[in-house]
Amino acid sequence: MIMLQNLFRTRPRERLGEALYELAVRQAREPAFYTGLGVADRIDARFELYTLHVLLLVMRLRDEGERGAEAAQALFDAYVSALDHALRELGVGDISVGKKMRKLGEAMYGRMTTYEPPLRAGDAEILATGLGRNVFESDDPAAGRALAAYALDSRSRLAAQAFGEVSRRPDWAEIKT
Repeated sequence: MIMLQNLFRTRPRERLGEALYELAVRQAREPAFYTGLGVADRIDARFELYTLHVLLLVMRLRDEGERGAEAAQALFDAYVSALDHALRELGVGDISVGKKMRKLGEAMYGRMTTYEPPLRAGDAEILATGLGRNVFESDDPAAGRALAAYALDSRSRLAAQAFGEVSRRPDWAEIKT
């Protein structure tokens, strides 16, 4: 009986990752992104916002050294697990899940490598170009400018927070429409 309890017990690292993921998702679901900034309310656009918010938290957590790197990895693992679960809920068969997860993983990695350098450098124009292309499906950087300003402001606000506070209540920027 004890072995079964241990098998189904959530470990502290997993709980932290899931809690951090929930904080990112809750912010990415803010109606102002969709009503004010014009993000399409579609699964692919939500994926883009989830990825952006997970990345913002991962970047902040990694700035904390080893303990932050562990929390960032737990968050990333929770995100990947949530993507897998979502695919299964959408009815993707077991055989196809691996292929689809590989594609989603490549897309996620591509977004993170596109967004992280301009977020670190504070380069609003390069970030707006990437967000415009990925979130708004536009080659016009103007499409992503408001979201880029939000992301850079969020990055700055998160950086100013203590680790424990970021883990409980991230200080996201206001979504300016």
